[in-house]
Amino acid sequence: MRLEKLAVLFCLIGCLTSPARICHADDSAAAGFANSQMANWHQWRGPLSNGIAPQGDPPTTWDENTNVRWKVTPPGEGSSTPIIWDDKIFLLTAIPTDREVELPAEPEKPVVPSVPGAPAPRRAKRPSNVHQFVVLCLDRATGNTLWQHVATEQVPHEGHHPDHGYASFSPTTDGQHLYVSFGSRGIFCYDLGGRQVWNRDLGDMETYASFGEGTSPVIHNDSLIVNWDHQGESFLIVLDARTGETRWKVDREPVTSWATPLVVEYEGRTQLIVNGTKRVRSYDLKTGEVIWECGGQVSAAIPCPVTYDGLVYCMTGFRGSALYAIPLSAHGDITDSEHVAWHKHQGTPYVPSPLLYGDLLYFTGSNAAILSCLDAKTGDEVFERQRLQGLKNIYASPVGAAERIYIAGRDGVVMVLKHGRQLEVLTTNTLEDGFDASPAIVGRQLFLRGKMNLYCLEAK
Repeated sequence: MRLEKLAVLFCLIGCLTSPARICHADDSAAAGFANSQMANWHQWRGPLSNGIAPQGDPPTTWDENTNVRWKVTPPGEGSSTPIIWDDKIFLLTAIPTDREVELPAEPEKPVVPSVPGAPAPRRAKRPSNVHQFVVLCLDRATGNTLWQHVATEQVPHEGHHPDHGYASFSPTTDGQHLYVSFGSRGIFCYDLGGRQVWNRDLGDMETYASFGEGTSPVIHNDSLIVNWDHQGESFLIVLDARTGETRWKVDREPVTSWATPLVVEYEGRTQLIVNGTKRVRSYDLKTGEVIWECGGQVSAAIPCPVTYDGLVYCMTGFRGSALYAIPLSAHGDITDSEHVAWHKHQGTPYVPSPLLYGDLLYFTGSNAAILSCLDAKTGDEVFERQRLQGLKNIYASPVGAAERIYIAGRDGVVMVLKHGRQLEVLTTNTLEDGFDASPAIVGRQLFLRGKMNLYCLEAK
């Protein structure tokens, strides 16, 4: 049996036997979601939170005239990955308007370098015009807009990095409701028909050098998880997904990070694993208690953790490199201890998250087209820091399906590799756009959100 089929089986067994699974009106609804989850892309990094589409088989070749089922140009700007549930696609966008407001003068705030001795970046300028923060629902078959709602209209309280934006959060769904984060602009819950159910204002973030926000929310049963790491009072909060009310909230260090949390059920306990600058922690999803923590990460935590066979892999790659394989059985502070399974200090990603495919862990070096592959259990090198000729800079995270790996570049080039212990390039494809958002795969379709367009690619 193929590894991805085994992963599906284990996931379904976990969903149906976990004591924490009760979140729907009845057991049939929970079982239905578990089955549908594998056939969809309901969250950032896909159904298994590792970049794999277990039932996917998208095309390997395309251009502007070949295997493009449809191409649409959404309004506004956004770099978040769309999610797909059955016949609907959901994505976020921010639309600047012509309405200007007069802003009060703000005192200049010094930016402390994230690494001692490094030059401090210039703080991004705050806009003065009103932005619409919009949720879009598209028809998967045609790309036509089914509904479009303005969640809120605001003047952003700070600017963003030139490569960033105000709609960098991927939404998520439990098959019944859509959960959306616009960060400082609010958290929103909709039904899949577009009716707003509730919203929450968690305050304003002050991100490092006003680089911007982008940590995606995570849904697990009836808990909605939001990480709020910034230069102010940072916290991790769990909301009741049905009402938006706070279940618990714990403080974190005042340092900006962008890594989306990972939820793992292990030995009857649900761990909520949050990577951050200098340190990663596991929290008990029920109580917020810290189960274990491990130092060693470097600055600007963006890559999301992934898990395999009792280990979780956490990495950072800004002005340094760190990759730690940590047992889910850990307790307390295991920094620099023998409890760490293995670790590496070279070739890790800055922006892209890793891809965990079977027992192989793939990741890029910084934001460059340099790929490494390790044996996930042992940390042994399968191949290390291999340059992908034809690709340049990469922000998007790699995805996998049908024994293939898809890596999208910022200049519109997407490379397709063979999954395995030898680096083998299958095809290199180019579209007239650039890709910072990560690809999404559902069935025979590959979805690529570019800087201008959203593509649905499907072999004819």
